[in-house]
Amino acid sequence: MATLLYTHEACLAHDTGPYHPERPDRLRAVLEALDEPRFAGLVRREAPVATEEQLLRAHPQAHVDAVKAAIPAEGLSGIDADTIVSPQSLEAALRCAGAVCAAVDAVVGGEAENAFCAVRPPGHHAEAARAMGFCLFNSAAVGAYHARAVHGLKRVAVVDFDVHHGNGTQDIFWNDHEMFYGSTHQAPLYPGTGAANERGLDNILNVPLPPLADGAAFRHAFAEHLLPALTEFRPDLVIISAGFDAHKDDPLAALCLEEEDFAWATRELMRLAAYQCGGRLVSTLEGGYDLDALGRSAAAHVAALMGQ
Repeated sequence: MATLLYTHEACLAHDTGPYHPERPDRLRAVLEALDEPRFAGLVRREAPVATEEQLLRAHPQAHVDAVKAAIPAEGLSGIDADTIVSPQSLEAALRCAGAVCAAVDAVVGGEAENAFCAVRPPGHHAEAARAMGFCLFNSAAVGAYHARAVHGLKRVAVVDFDVHHGNGTQDIFWNDHEMFYGSTHQAPLYPGTGAANERGLDNILNVPLPPLADGAAFRHAFAEHLLPALTEFRPDLVIISAGFDAHKDDPLAALCLEEEDFAWATRELMRLAAYQCGGRLVSTLEGGYDLDALGRSAAAHVAALMGQ
């Protein structure tokens, strides 16, 4: 079956100001990389806007209202020192969450084996009631709860290989034993969470990596810790928070992964999904701030999703 690609031009209109690392050129770099002839088989779809009902499964009404209220009529505004919004930011964030929900619908409905959501802003730092770290709504968590509410999938796993810990996803899943969050990330590093002893209801698995850890250390963390825990959890759906800032060229961190490490992790998660849940897998873009490395890494990830 096909691999789907969800994106929307509104995600390019989210303006974070000059010199901000989470900039529209990130998404342009990903989309340009996916315009190569080898990706001609991607089925491209427009990301819809998430409904409030979908958002409220992961976030309280007060958070949704606060994000809406923070959007300026013109110019730029800061939710915090890192999280900058502009007049188009709300639509972009809604398209991100909507993309993951639509991808879940398509994959669970048998239209495709898997899907990649090429969208921004990222989402994994957005806690239930707090926007932070460039993130407004937690798209992966919204998609996970959509899978439960609409499709009756009881057990959903989010696997996060962004170099920064997804404190938001951990926060939202903390007391929900039928949701699993597994993360490899650099420590110490922003946001300061993600220690191995942060386990929720034994549904959280953090495997922190020290600065300068390479692909071998990353693969060991995956193979010896994350994949066995995921197998034991027995998910009905796997969602990947696909950040590519653990690449050796990324300016915001100090891990030393290369494109093939992301492709390897993708294939391993596909293999597990094939065994556990009929191959159902959805991926959404998180971080990655060196444009060349981001484009190459996203291309390697999507090529793996396509079985190349």
